[in-house]
Formats: sequence, C-alpha cells, structure tokens
Amino acid sequence: MRRFAARSLALLTLLPSFNAVAQDFDSIEITAQQVAGNIYMLQGSGGNIGVSIGDDGTFIVDDQFAPLTDKIVAAIAQLTSNPVDFVVNTHFHYDHTDGNENFGRAGAYIVAQDNSRKRMETDQVLASGRPQEAYDEVGLPKITFFDAMRFYFNGSTIDIVNTGAGHTDGDAQVYFREPNVIHTGDMFVRYGLPFIDRNNGGTLDGMIDATWNIASLIDDETRIIPGHGQISSRSDLLAYRDMLSVIRQRLRDAKAEGLSFAAFMESEPARGYAPNNDNTEGWMRMAWDEYE
Repeated sequence: MRRFAARSLALLTLLPSFNAVAQDFDSIEITAQQVAGNIYMLQGSGGNIGVSIGDDGTFIVDDQFAPLTDKIVAAIAQLTSNPVDFVVNTHFHYDHTDGNENFGRAGAYIVAQDNSRKRMETDQVLASGRPQEAYDEVGLPKITFFDAMRFYFNGSTIDIVNTGAGHTDGDAQVYFREPNVIHTGDMFVRYGLPFIDRNNGGTLDGMIDATWNIASLIDDETRIIPGHGQISSRSDLLAYRDMLSVIRQRLRDAKAEGLSFAAFMESEPARGYAPNNDNTEGWMRMAWDEYE
C-alpha cells in the first residue's frame, strides 16, 4: 500500500497551501447509480467512477483510492460477474488513480492520455503543495493516446478524447456515444471553483476552452458524470464555463486597470459564485499569477 494511499484530496478547500487529511476508509461506502443503459456511476471517496458493463466485459473510468479497491470491486460485482478489463484514467491525480496498482495486478489494462502516464512515472507535486509518488510499473497505463482513441465495447462506441490542457496537461474525457453519457474527469466538477493544477500544465484559459470543446461534443440530452459531484447536463456544464469566463474577465479588467491583488480581492471577484473567503483568495491567487 502506498504511503499516500490513506490520504485524501480535500478538493472543497481549493487552497494551494492545503494539507490533505487522513481518511477513515473503513467507513466509506461505495454507492452505485445507473446513469443510462449499461452505464453506472460509483461514488465513494475521490473522483466519480464510471462503469460500463456488458458481454464484452467491464470498463471503468478512474479508480479512487487503493484502500477502497475491494469495496469498488464488490460494488461492481453487484452489477456484473465480469471482472474489470480496462481502467481509463481521466488524469493522473491520486484521488482518481490510486487504485491503479491493484487493478493492474488483477489483470486490467490501464489507459490514459500520454502526458498522464509521464506524470505517473515520476514523483510530482500538485499545485496544492501535495506530493504524489511515482507508481510502480504495474500501475502505469499500458495504453496511451495523444488526441483521441476509440473503443467498440459493450455495444457502445466509446470515444476517449483530450480536449486540451485545463485541469492538467493530460486530461481525458470518455464519451459513451450510444447511451449518450460522458465522463469529464475534473475538467468539470460540481463543488464550485475548480482545482487547476498549474504545477502540472493546468490553466484557467485551457479549462474554459476545454469545457467549450466538451460542450460541442454532446447535446442537451447527454448525461454528464463530472469528476466530482452529481450527474449533470450540458446546461450545467455551460453554466460552469460561464462562471469561469466571468471571473476571468473580472481578473483581466483588474489587470488592465493596474489594480493590486489586494484591491482585486476587495472587489469580491467571485461574487455570485463563491464567498470572498480564504479559500477563494487562494484560488484567485493562482488565477492571478497565470496572467503575470
């Protein structure tokens, strides 16, 4: 078990200086919700897991924390008797990939955007200040892509796409076309201001562009599994993009006026979207520095 396996990314804090807090994984319950057709969402601790079941086998998106693997496998066993054949990582962050080594040892093929594999090969430090150790070979993606790749699996065309660097420089979105379900990873989340990992290629500009690219792939009937939070719609995604765009414009206006960061914060730049507290200030500082 990795030293960081029993640590959680407290994404709700959104602070660059945040310290992860230990979790009691024994108390975590994995719940399953049908999204559409043969696509399910599992929630526990960490990123949402997407699951495709069918005659071809079991295909999952992300795998949360290593101590939860047995619980995740048990939850999947309630849906299908087939073991997990493929794990797609939406990006390299540990709250989405810490189970890689367990699933790799069990025989699953791990898939990711090529930059995510490169991040997993070596030790990293997230923009939050939290270190993430390199994975052993068994936990590294064996199949990678650059812009897009396609599976034909369980009666669905599954497009895995990179819509640009935003959350990190190795993000992937997974679109199950026939059930009309997309898993966005942390490019879209439902907890407010998103974590943008500037240490690892993430940018606010890139996230805004990527969310527009995601919106162009789907339609108003698409059900979205976000990286964190409840099942969502295209209108939710566009509202999220609007939030980021409005805040960016306020930031750009402040820069153009020559305001200091302190004066910028006095204007409550996240008004209407987030409280003007220390967490928001930490997020704004990272965004502010992006435009230096």
